[in-house]
Amino acid sequence: MSKGPLAFRSISETADALGVQQHVLRFWETKFTFIRPTKRAGGRRFYRPQDIELLAGVKVLLHDRGYTIRGVQKLFKDEGQKALIAAARGQAVPMALPDDEPEAVIESPVTPPLPQTAAPTPEQAPQFDFSELKDLPVAHGVAEEVRARLLIVAQNLEAAQKAMVRTLNGVN
Repeated sequence: MSKGPLAFRSISETADALGVQQHVLRFWETKFTFIRPTKRAGGRRFYRPQDIELLAGVKVLLHDRGYTIRGVQKLFKDEGQKALIAAARGQAVPMALPDDEPEAVIESPVTPPLPQTAAPTPEQAPQFDFSELKDLPVAHGVAEEVRARLLIVAQNLEAAQKAMVRTLNGVN
């Protein structure tokens, strides 16, 4: 027997419906104040249909449209729930660019430490080709500003790559 469309969903049902892990939903609760599932005895979370629709909008913006956490927060602050619901329904939403202050880097607690290995030889150094980013089409809600930022990041990566190879070759 399946639940009705207005029934509350558990965190596992919500995570399955959205295609994300349960810990992602718990993390989003800490970053987005508008995500407030009902909590029952023992701390069990239950999501209303409108909660699930907001979460679907958050997922689309973060995973499909390239928004940052701060960008989604700003969009919600500026436009409200309607923008997130529009994103969940595949509609266009305004591009919310974060303020000029840098976004904090959040380290995942589940990321294992990197193994200690010897530095690669110049022949083993990874070679990346970022030239195809210059032809990146503007689509799926990716604004021209985001494309320009990607190109700057690619240029910085190329410079770091060249510096790494020079260092490995003993040339400074």
